[in-house]
Amino acid sequence: MIRVALSTSVLQRGRSGVATYIFGLLDGMQKIGAPVQLCLLGLADDKPLFEKWLDHCQWIPVEERYRPAVRNVIWHQTTLRSLLIREKIDLLHIPSYRRIVARPPCPQVVTIHDLAAFAVRGKYDMARMIYGKYVVRQLARKAQIVTTVSQATASDVTKYFGIPASAITVIWNGIDHDLFRPQRAEDIRAALDRLKLRKPYFIYLARLEHPAKNHLRLIEAFELFCAQNPSQEHELVLGGADWHGAEVIHRRIASSPVRDRIVTAGFVEKTDLPFWYAGATAMVYPSLFEGFGLPPAEAMACGCPVISSPRGSLGEIAGDAALLIDPESAGSIGQALADVVLHPDKTRELSVRGIARASLFSWEKAATTLCQLYNQAALH
Repeated sequence: MIRVALSTSVLQRGRSGVATYIFGLLDGMQKIGAPVQLCLLGLADDKPLFEKWLDHCQWIPVEERYRPAVRNVIWHQTTLRSLLIREKIDLLHIPSYRRIVARPPCPQVVTIHDLAAFAVRGKYDMARMIYGKYVVRQLARKAQIVTTVSQATASDVTKYFGIPASAITVIWNGIDHDLFRPQRAEDIRAALDRLKLRKPYFIYLARLEHPAKNHLRLIEAFELFCAQNPSQEHELVLGGADWHGAEVIHRRIASSPVRDRIVTAGFVEKTDLPFWYAGATAMVYPSLFEGFGLPPAEAMACGCPVISSPRGSLGEIAGDAALLIDPESAGSIGQALADVVLHPDKTRELSVRGIARASLFSWEKAATTLCQLYNQAALH
């Protein structure tokens, strides 16, 4: 049985997209009884996040002083090498492209979620943009196996890194179908009472990040919806922690004529997410770029109609199960908000299609394919 080291130090204390990927993958590995020995390389304070998997995974702690991003990158390029040798690791899996190791002592599998640094102007600070565009490009070309979470990201990897499509394996993310599923009406009502959501609402679940998540245009679209549909009492719920540019979003909300109908919910706990989705009139996801887009898939699994941008991977993930909009047109977004309210038959059809579409996304499938790649890489 090969020993696979999985680097987990980019979790942001469990609140990042990479964290969702790692946790989902570990669930999938556990369910399929993965024929590998997983060794989790994790920052010491993050260990409680992994308790449910430690009965079949080895925990290898990384000192907390390596949590800051720059120190963490340096650790991956220096100290990690001797650790891999000492622990007799057969294969290294890096689930975030900014941590690709230059000269590992064993084969390396790299998962690339998105190349937003190339696609979205101003998404990151200058240092991270330069590192992503120039350093990582060279490192990625040396990885034994490259996987991406969508065909859209695979195309970007070929375009920007020059890695041929034949050398990239696309493995869609999964969702937790035990958690994300249609909910009973009485359970939804109880949850919405607990969450103090008493009016109909649209929901956008994404960290408050400007400009990439496109909150400003969504707010403008909601203002149009309110003005053109004065009999409607809908609120707009923005769920997600503050991120780069959040202050711009908060200022825009404060200046909005419908600011009393815009709710900023902050980070939403995973166990509450199904009820936020199931209770919404629609999930609206106008993001300008995504490498995969888990929230729309999760919402569809809960029977929540989805309004989505087609940018990045979103069109690929939504298929024919979402109402697609032009994310750069407030009018397009606002019209979609009105459509799901005023045309209930079409909205119910979106819900049915969404549930069927969401069944395609499975962590067990992802884990099975990845284990095959692990063995393939370790044998070379």
